[in-house]
Amino acid sequence: MNRVCRNLMVALLLLVSGVVSAQQNLWHRVAVVSPEVNDDCSVTVRYFAPNAYSVEVTGDFLPEKSVDTPYGVMNVPGSASLTRLDNGVWEYRSEPLASELYTYSFIVDGMSGMHDPSSSYFMRDINTQMNYFIIPGERGDLYTAQNVPHGTLSKVWCEQGGVNRRMTVYTPAGYEDSDERYPVLYLLHGMGGDEEAWLATGRVVEIMDNLIAAGRCRSMIVVMTNGCTKHVSAPGFSHEGQWVPYGSGSMDGSFESLFPDVVKWVDAHYRTISERGSRAIAGLSMGGFHSAQISKEYPEMFDYVGLFSAAVFRGDNSASPIYANFEQKLKRQFDNAPKLYWIAIGKTDFLYEENVRYRELLDSNGYEYTYVESEGGHIWRNWRVYLSEFAPLLFNK
Repeated sequence: MNRVCRNLMVALLLLVSGVVSAQQNLWHRVAVVSPEVNDDCSVTVRYFAPNAYSVEVTGDFLPEKSVDTPYGVMNVPGSASLTRLDNGVWEYRSEPLASELYTYSFIVDGMSGMHDPSSSYFMRDINTQMNYFIIPGERGDLYTAQNVPHGTLSKVWCEQGGVNRRMTVYTPAGYEDSDERYPVLYLLHGMGGDEEAWLATGRVVEIMDNLIAAGRCRSMIVVMTNGCTKHVSAPGFSHEGQWVPYGSGSMDGSFESLFPDVVKWVDAHYRTISERGSRAIAGLSMGGFHSAQISKEYPEMFDYVGLFSAAVFRGDNSASPIYANFEQKLKRQFDNAPKLYWIAIGKTDFLYEENVRYRELLDSNGYEYTYVESEGGHIWRNWRVYLSEFAPLLFNK
């Protein structure tokens, strides 16, 4: 073999070796199917860890447990132990599950937050990444992309108080192909979230596509903002460029003060119906707090209000005039008779009693509202349900 051929052969071997090396995670591991949705709607999760001494799974498909937190006693996802098989794979099979989207992660030798290496289905909730699976059926199908006309998701930059901040905007199927004007739902996230919170865990695109296609709700634009004003976008840097704690500027009145800039910008850049009767605002937890504050601060702006597990009595009254004279502003709002004031919360939510007190305030003044009470606590499973029940009520009166 001459030198040229020998060099070519060496180069080829090195190339093949490099390809094999680059693919070693694909070819040199035990084939594990996880998660596996079974015919009876149970799920089997598996984890390859031949040298581990314990593997657990934790997720919202398991019975909840109560824990003490800085916010009081909260219900959190439970956990279950996996059984080690002879091939080094650990396995757990659940009870049959209702149709729904469920999240999970593993605890390996006491180390929590371990991802499922056999699954590529991830979602982020604040700073936690989780795997997920969907049990098909009514709820599960609503949270899954179906063969229906699809809307468009855009990440846009909106000037608020002289600072460009990012928002996520859903426009319904057909928006680009018509001159029609649309009503707008402003959908707000909870503490520590951002303009992407409703996308993956909240399944807003799938929910809206499927509801609209089924004729269950009006075609509408959905605007999702970042409610932490020290951050211009997910995952969160301040506009000065330095790192600040995530969630900064959440409940100091700044977000509420800037919200008219958001509405003005959306009306200028999208084909909206720019009137009170064609605007709704709703949010979960802190987003419910913001929705209550914004809607009472600007009663001429919104005819539809949704409070999902709302943190109603929060915020520093000394921090901003936005939070001052709450009951007087609430009276002005209800004197204008909003078409829908919708409150929903889970029976075991740590904010349940706070919502009881708020409803007592509304009742004592004779203010009309719709109340929905569900099972479970402060969880995305409830908030997805609330969105799917709230959206069909909008812009029909």
